[in-house]
Amino acid sequence: MASLFLFVARLLCWAVVANASLQIIPGGTWTATNTGKHVQAHGAGIIKDGDTYYMIGEDKTEGSQFQNINCYSSQNLVEWTYVGALLSRGSSGDLGPNRVVERPKVVHNKRTGQYVLYLHIDSSDYGEAKVGVATSSQVCGGYSYRGSFRPMNHQSRDMGLFVDDDDTGYLLSEDRENGLRIMRLSADYLSVESEVYTWSEKIESPAVLKKNGIYYMFGSHLTGWDPNDNVYSTATSMSGPWSGWKEFADDGSNTYHSQTTFILPVGDTAVYMGDRWHSGNLKRSTYIWLPLSISGTDVWLENRVNWRFTDLQTGAWAPGPSENSYEGEQATLSGGARSVSCSGCSGSAAGYIGGPDGGVAEFSSVHSDATTKTTIRIKFKNGDSDERFADISVNNGSAQRVAFVQTASEDGSSSFHANLNSGTNTIRISGANGGWGPDIDRLMVPVS
Repeated sequence: MASLFLFVARLLCWAVVANASLQIIPGGTWTATNTGKHVQAHGAGIIKDGDTYYMIGEDKTEGSQFQNINCYSSQNLVEWTYVGALLSRGSSGDLGPNRVVERPKVVHNKRTGQYVLYLHIDSSDYGEAKVGVATSSQVCGGYSYRGSFRPMNHQSRDMGLFVDDDDTGYLLSEDRENGLRIMRLSADYLSVESEVYTWSEKIESPAVLKKNGIYYMFGSHLTGWDPNDNVYSTATSMSGPWSGWKEFADDGSNTYHSQTTFILPVGDTAVYMGDRWHSGNLKRSTYIWLPLSISGTDVWLENRVNWRFTDLQTGAWAPGPSENSYEGEQATLSGGARSVSCSGCSGSAAGYIGGPDGGVAEFSSVHSDATTKTTIRIKFKNGDSDERFADISVNNGSAQRVAFVQTASEDGSSSFHANLNSGTNTIRISGANGGWGPDIDRLMVPVS
């Protein structure tokens, strides 16, 4: 019996270590595990149900016009699986063509057992400024749309939801004429009952966190799709008084080129979730997730290339591991792949991956001391307006599809998760379905 207990303990320890090696890559292309495409969940919120996290956000594949509200699931906040669309474009009405449907947030109502979805509903010229409501008996199931309204007859654009410890629900709503509002929801969360607090300052993209009896309201200034230095305010009651607004990231960083969408509590940690919008090509917008540091009423955020949770139960986290770097042009190139010049890269790059000649880049003698599933980063360029794709295999294992969104002057970053051997590994990158893959600047492999 003692030996069985020891065996199980070792398995549990291995599981924790394996999970702790997977990294969150702020601003990178995030490939869904089952679609091979960049995750389309912009303006998102997250709800945890059991041991599973569900990320619910906007599908920007066709730009700003409403297409779908998508749901993805994960048990580690790194690997995301597409589950389905909660709502999709119809032929008319609030969810019809040429409509704006943004900022989806889902909460669970313990009294009714229903999952309640709130949305910003608008016309293409943003003239309606309403909230929409939908409900479902399943967190990531089909939702029934129940209609839209102006809360307390006020305009509502960017919005968020918050449920307090006593299960009181609140709508956080940006009223362009009067400022940011907090409004109390009805017991079933389907309507608004009363106004709680209003800021005169023009703040949008609201999100609330509660920690150690203090409420933190996060939001951004109004600069359209362009980022700005986001701010926060604190109080010991949702009805205030609330403090003055203060920045929480490096001054002038424009919150590391992002806009607040949600603050996710994970154990004793809170994760800032932001959108890095690309207004000229919204579907290639990426996600900036970073751990917040909080001490009393002081909040600050540091930019990171990569980071990881070491324990999802407690929220303990650590910076990303040290990495070995392998230049794309130094890989073994075959089938038409060849070294190409690469502005903004560390040197040249491996180009003409995939295509009609089946270009391949193979990195041999890739060293790592890791023996578990870990995250490998690829620095790349993609001059197309659409995603490019590659099939990647490690040590002759099954290939996995990886997406690479459009890049501009800067390098892009994409990642995949694979089991490595301690010592020497081989990583093979080829095109997908005859299409072109990215120009590969560098392969970044964790040392341990």
